[in-house]
Amino acid sequence: MRHGVRLAVDPGNARIGVASSDPSGLLATPVETIPRGSGDLDRIARLVLEYEAREVIVGYPASLSGQEGPAARGARQFAEALATKLAPIPVRLVDERLTTVTAQGQLRSGASYGKRGAKGGKARRSVIDQAAATVLLQSALDMERQTGRPPGEVIGDPA
Repeated sequence: MRHGVRLAVDPGNARIGVASSDPSGLLATPVETIPRGSGDLDRIARLVLEYEAREVIVGYPASLSGQEGPAARGARQFAEALATKLAPIPVRLVDERLTTVTAQGQLRSGASYGKRGAKGGKARRSVIDQAAATVLLQSALDMERQTGRPPGEVIGDPA
């Protein structure tokens, strides 16, 4: 198992959920939700420096058919732009199918969103974005621990 903090980003159309691992690469935790748009890559770059991350995982919504659909193309373009911004820090695309669904289920089972005023729609979506990034990162960490290989596909030239 490689040592060092990893960040995961789950880019959506409106927001980007961010999670980080501990330095041993065992446990993923939520960090924040970044508004999508101007300055989002800069904010991620600052988080990479702040957390001293060794790599960044980007959620890749692969389709069940294996074809690269619009969401997957968008994630790939985002990862390519992020890789250019962060070089030489590696950026990896990792399959994130069902992470948002898993995150929503975990939040529902552990948190009460049914009461009005307890958590509004925007706040709930922000938490879900962070939880999805956390599920993505935990899955990637577990996959690496099981296989002994870093997960996903490296984007750009990490050399």
